[in-house]
Amino acid sequence: MSVTDSTQPHVTIVEVAPRDGLQNEKVELSTGQKLELVQRAVRFGARNVEVTSFVHPKKVPVMADAEDLVGLLPDDDGVVYSALVLNERGLDRAVAAGVGEINAVVHCTDTFSNRNQGTDVDGGIEIWKRIAQTSRQHGITANLTIAVAFGCPFEGEVSVDRLRSVLDGVLEEPPTELSLADTIGVAVPRDVRERFSVASDLVSETPLRAHFHDTRSCGIGNALAAVESGVTVLDASLGGIGGCPFAPNATGNIATEDLVYALDRSGIRHGLDASSLHEAGEWLEDLFGRRLPGSVLHAGGFPVPVA
Repeated sequence: MSVTDSTQPHVTIVEVAPRDGLQNEKVELSTGQKLELVQRAVRFGARNVEVTSFVHPKKVPVMADAEDLVGLLPDDDGVVYSALVLNERGLDRAVAAGVGEINAVVHCTDTFSNRNQGTDVDGGIEIWKRIAQTSRQHGITANLTIAVAFGCPFEGEVSVDRLRSVLDGVLEEPPTELSLADTIGVAVPRDVRERFSVASDLVSETPLRAHFHDTRSCGIGNALAAVESGVTVLDASLGGIGGCPFAPNATGNIATEDLVYALDRSGIRHGLDASSLHEAGEWLEDLFGRRLPGSVLHAGGFPVPVA
């Protein structure tokens, strides 16, 4: 049972299992199965679902059906269906497919940026500026994620000054939402508070968003610290599936079930239905044929006392 009420704070949960969740998994779902995953997310209450990415199919083959999947989505159900783009070619494909919201990425280190985007950080910033301008021309919402904002597997520590420098560059073309991503799951709550303090100082009207991976079991604590720091949008993945295909030893995003439990127990509204969410998690686990990482999926919510 939720302990929240209408007077308590609210965050938006973006369900990213269809995109970030599937991009690093060995199980390849059909387009129809992906559509059902999206539909189940809508049924458990998600009102923003990141459904796919418009990237080169040779680099991320599981996303090769991006246009087909987007073409199957309803456009009148009040749900935002967003997609990841890494460059202008990806944006062109998203525009042609009829996507109304895109998520772009700029990285904090040159090595990771080159491996993921084929350019250094400065080049990524320039790509973002052009994406932002073109998106406005087409009436598309353009959000931005700052990746490896807490640490890089190739260059190590990412300083706060480095993050501030990247933010200074990208904010010349402000996004609709600004997200900081712990791409490889190295952050702890202190890092979260520190870095979102920097972001808050640089933006005033732009909503802040957070993207955490649970690689070292700090993801849920980091999400709560983010909310305390003014973040109003959190990414999560059903069952805790996923991970970046360009990061060594990558593991999944924070599990949507675990995040919902933590928010409920913290008195923070989110709009998702725990029962439908659990059913979706069981369905996905059966589809994958293995135990998924999410904890609440297996442990259940707060235990009901036995009379």
